[in-house]
Amino acid sequence: MTDATSPVLDVTDDGRVRILRINRPDALNAMNNATFAAIRDALADAAQATGVAVVVITGTGRAFSAGQDLTEMLASYEAGPDAEPYHFPSMLETLATFPKPLIAAVNGLGVGIGMTILGHCDLALMASSARLRTPFPQLGVAPEAASSFTFAARLGWHNAAYVLLSGRWFNAQECLDMGLVWRVCADDRLEDETLAVARELAANPIPSLMVTKRLMLDAGYGESALAAHRREVAAFAGLVGAPANREAVAAFLDRREPDFSAIPGL
Repeated sequence: MTDATSPVLDVTDDGRVRILRINRPDALNAMNNATFAAIRDALADAAQATGVAVVVITGTGRAFSAGQDLTEMLASYEAGPDAEPYHFPSMLETLATFPKPLIAAVNGLGVGIGMTILGHCDLALMASSARLRTPFPQLGVAPEAASSFTFAARLGWHNAAYVLLSGRWFNAQECLDMGLVWRVCADDRLEDETLAVARELAANPIPSLMVTKRLMLDAGYGESALAAHRREVAAFAGLVGAPANREAVAAFLDRREPDFSAIPGL
């Protein structure tokens, strides 16, 4: 295997299964720009690796991913045009077009991208104690990671609207009932059950796995997801850094409730 391990992402192989483990446990695996780049590069490497049939993505410690690193987001406001190029869009495009089976093992809490990434996974298994939410309304921003399409496609319009517009926490059973995840496992069985499924798929010929996934994506899901992602990027650009978003991020960092009352139009 090509060693794609980085300080923020552990990459290991279990036979024909490659495991990507987000590794920022002290930050609850919040994804910073380095994480986006590491996931993008690891997926690109796995796509080309002849001995890799299936990829599993999970987290280290008690979180799957706490979403965007808001400390870094706030710093990027101040840096302005001098900020490092943002790697989220290229990561998402690589994720949405990944040509091999991709399985998520949701080992703990997931926020934002820690929930929306599941719309690009072929199977998702979730620990019974895990919880997920997309706090886009509370942060004054728009949905991301193509969730404005993928959630409606997978969960149905009503469930998708409630998830994206409420921003509340959803437990594992609710995620299973909505169709966001495929199976709920006991916490101490999640990794074993995920790897058992991954090995089952990986025992099949890789060309067959890849053609099957391509046919599923080419039925309209893949291009629609990418189109939604591009619309979201444009919408996000108009909201990130705006007064509501600045207040929401500052409140999060100050460990207080945001106060939008002085912002006109809210």
